Amino acid sequence: MPRTRSSKATQKQVSSSTGTDLNGKAHGPGKGMNTNVEMRRKNASTDSTSQTRHLMASESFSLDDDPPPTPIHNTNTSFSDLPRQDKRNFLLLVLLYFLQGIPMGLAGGSVPFLLKPNLSYSQLGVFSLASYPYSLKLLWSPIVDAIWSTRVGRRKSWILPIQLCSGFAMLYLGSRTTQMMKAASAADGSGIWTFTVWWFSLVFLCATQDIAVDGWALTLLSPPNLSYASTAQTVGLTAGHFLSYTVFLALNAPDFADKWFRKYPTHEGAISLGGYLSFWGWAYILVTVGLAILKREEKTKERDGVVEVYKSMLGVLKLRNIQTIVIIHLIAKIGFQANDGVTNLKLIEKGFSQEDLALTVLIDFPFEISLGYVAGRWSTQYPALNVWSIAFVGRLVAALVAQGIVMIFPPQGTTTWYLLTVIGSHIFSTFTNTVMFVAISAFHAKIADPDIGGTYMTLLATVSNLGGTFPRFFILKLVDYLTVATCHPSASKEPFVAPGGTLVTSPFSCVVEAEKKRCEAGGGTCSTERDGYYITNVICVAIGIITFLTYIRPAAQKLQALPLRAWRLHPNAPR
Repeated sequence: MPRTRSSKATQKQVSSSTGTDLNGKAHGPGKGMNTNVEMRRKNASTDSTSQTRHLMASESFSLDDDPPPTPIHNTNTSFSDLPRQDKRNFLLLVLLYFLQGIPMGLAGGSVPFLLKPNLSYSQLGVFSLASYPYSLKLLWSPIVDAIWSTRVGRRKSWILPIQLCSGFAMLYLGSRTTQMMKAASAADGSGIWTFTVWWFSLVFLCATQDIAVDGWALTLLSPPNLSYASTAQTVGLTAGHFLSYTVFLALNAPDFADKWFRKYPTHEGAISLGGYLSFWGWAYILVTVGLAILKREEKTKERDGVVEVYKSMLGVLKLRNIQTIVIIHLIAKIGFQANDGVTNLKLIEKGFSQEDLALTVLIDFPFEISLGYVAGRWSTQYPALNVWSIAFVGRLVAALVAQGIVMIFPPQGTTTWYLLTVIGSHIFSTFTNTVMFVAISAFHAKIADPDIGGTYMTLLATVSNLGGTFPRFFILKLVDYLTVATCHPSASKEPFVAPGGTLVTSPFSCVVEAEKKRCEAGGGTCSTERDGYYITNVICVAIGIITFLTYIRPAAQKLQALPLRAWRLHPNAPR
């Protein structure tokens, strides 16, 4: 039941040892619908050539000035020792990344859980498409880097309009989300596509903003303190996602609000999705206005060629070793898909409360950070793909353990021992997920060609993200397809029929949520003869075992044994 993550604090360790910033998040980090979102900062190289190019392109560069001091990398400069300008810019980056985390935490974490009582897994599979832009942003990142206004600034040319559009989109969603969610649960299922398009558009805006902020981070901070860029992203994205996922789910839960905030119960959450969206929509607009007025971006003469970047991507993809690792990335996460995308939703369906889920994720969060440090140490002490392979097996075990926990859900509802069991399962699943994530990040950093480091790393991260994103739609569809549930008419002579309901007189399938509600409203009983989740999870794990033994592990061992020159576009070029 691993939660989709933004970069972890431990990734900073990997980046400092390799000279390449790691950019991970936001993903999602949400258990349930989100996948592991691993993103790399474009042109994140901190080598002297890259820094010299940025310095000479800056507005303030002059040959009449004394040369700047040579940057010293891998120093442990504390935040309190940073120059005042770097401190201010660091806090600005944290704020910008935090704003990105707000809608990402909703789209990948909270909203699917709010939709589940009214939607089938197939319909939730449609909504999972909303998270695709973050996994595909490589496709348009060269355009964001190359096209901009010299009057406004290279990064503000994109950040200002994108954030304004995001703010207004959130205001619109906030005012219409209740109606949209009702339409999404309509019997024909057509409303879910409209709802998904809106969230897809919002995530697309966030992904585009992320490209611009990533690039700006490299020039906002002074060269000796560039490592704080990944720290700012870790803090900002994680905090935003945590607020929109864990905190929002708790405040939105009626039981939690009645218990802690009210003298008399109202059976409503302390905050609604519409109100939350509207609040942050205005926050987006206010921050954007402040950014436009108060923050001046240094002008630059540097221009990236769009065609050249796309040619570099194509050149990397032609490498046979890259084609192998691309195949590994595209199939490696199939084994965990049912667990990642369905287990938490199935718990909610069984009767696990929204409040308990928020508590589980809250307790899981510090373990995720601390265990990530251990994963980072292992990835530097041992061959990265060996560590990744061991965690792969552990994650398959975690998927089976999670299924067993769902199967033994207490008939009387959540008990203390069951809650502790769920929490323990989450921690184990998170640990294996984190180890895989950090280990593969370390391997990416090791093999990347320094001549095109940013493009190389972003390409690898995009493929890794896509491997966790594209199967989700089909897995959720498969759960409904394999489920067998029948609505049986009531045996009572005078069954209770809800107002507006139609008396059930003959059996019919009630797999789809709308049919289940029609059954209950007509006085019938919907009984599940076969739960597609269990079969789907076993199929996924079986695929994971087979692909691991027959292809993934042997291929990974061969890739790990290759010399670094085997990963270069021009292996014979002088270094």
